[in-house]
Amino acid sequence: MNEILLRHRDIKDIGQLSVYREHEGFDAFKRAVTGMKPDEVTEMVKASGLRGRGGAGFSTGMKWSFIDKNAWPHYVVVNADESEPGTFKDREIMESNPFQFLEGVMLCAYAVGAHTAYIYLRGEFWELAAYLDACIAELEKEGLLGDGLFGGEYSLRIHTHLGAGAYICGEETALLESLEGKLGQPRLRPPFPPSFGLYGKPTIVNNVETLANVPLIVQKGVDWFRGFGTEKSPGTKVFSLSGNVVKPGNYELPLGTTFRELIYTHGGGITDGRAIKAIMPAGASSSLIVADDKALDTPMDYESVPSVGAMLGSASIIVVDESVSMDWLINKTMHFFQHESCGKCTPCREGTYWMRHLTERIHHNQATWDDVILLQDVASNVKGKCLCALGDFSTEAVISSITRFRGDFETKVGMPISAPADAELKEVSN
Repeated sequence: MNEILLRHRDIKDIGQLSVYREHEGFDAFKRAVTGMKPDEVTEMVKASGLRGRGGAGFSTGMKWSFIDKNAWPHYVVVNADESEPGTFKDREIMESNPFQFLEGVMLCAYAVGAHTAYIYLRGEFWELAAYLDACIAELEKEGLLGDGLFGGEYSLRIHTHLGAGAYICGEETALLESLEGKLGQPRLRPPFPPSFGLYGKPTIVNNVETLANVPLIVQKGVDWFRGFGTEKSPGTKVFSLSGNVVKPGNYELPLGTTFRELIYTHGGGITDGRAIKAIMPAGASSSLIVADDKALDTPMDYESVPSVGAMLGSASIIVVDESVSMDWLINKTMHFFQHESCGKCTPCREGTYWMRHLTERIHHNQATWDDVILLQDVASNVKGKCLCALGDFSTEAVISSITRFRGDFETKVGMPISAPADAELKEVSN
């Protein structure tokens, strides 16, 4: 299939404004501003079934329709923080197909009645921010951004903003706090951003990949978009494939493609011909799936992946082969989550510290089976008790690996397989 989001792979120099316009670029935005009411754009996106590509998978059009029309001004904020280990899809879209992404931002802003949009980028993306600033300046020069667009009354400005490289700022309310110049820590919800967002005003926060879909939905229609993917998960998805695979990289495929096709057909299989052991389908924040035939043949869409014990999330597929011991893997994830915890709520602040401490002891052969049980107990007491999702994310790999790869831990602490009855692990759902 031809790419939809990664069109730069099919169309040479589409990152140049003239080439993008030669391929009907900004026709959708002009048609919307000059011939469609904002609600019509929202209803079109809603009918397309486009779901947020940042991880939650919520209906994009539905989110837009929630914006409070009794309070003004409205804002659009793009979550381009992309700090999840294993996720690198948004960067390629912004670097190589920037005008399709910016047109998506513009269509979203028009649909929700916003005249100002902000693109929040992680701090390390300073070169990318300068590149997007140049693209925005070019659009203003061409009259595609600014005041009185296409001779009408609609005006729009877009600004980039660099964060400080903190993972927590990928959480939408922490992102808004950071954008306001405050410490990047999450807010208690509700109220949600469509009613109380940036500067306390109604705000739509969307991911880069989500918005990059919108121009082609408006341009080619709902039926065209629904021709890809599944009924409940229409469209394509950029899968970021990494780990023990021969050809890591971004692969744009229809939602519903199986893990097996992605890993073995497109990714070239497992490095050095080893056997596959586990899959993390949503980056470091993901549960670990046992990579048996059932899992490998599972369609990668928002409805099917939970049947094998994980969420699709941002579809950052990390492949783990048989040479990897789970005690090493969860030690790595806990180093990350403890470092990135903002410390605002106690379960996350204390829980990530103790989980890292325990995984350190297990990994360095200083632990007993009681430490494994204690680690699972700490994780189960963090899960579901934090202010935002970071705390929950920190527990997913820990709980799933102990439950599903118990033998790795028994071997690590020198216990015969299996552990005695009085050392049984608790039942913890993932």
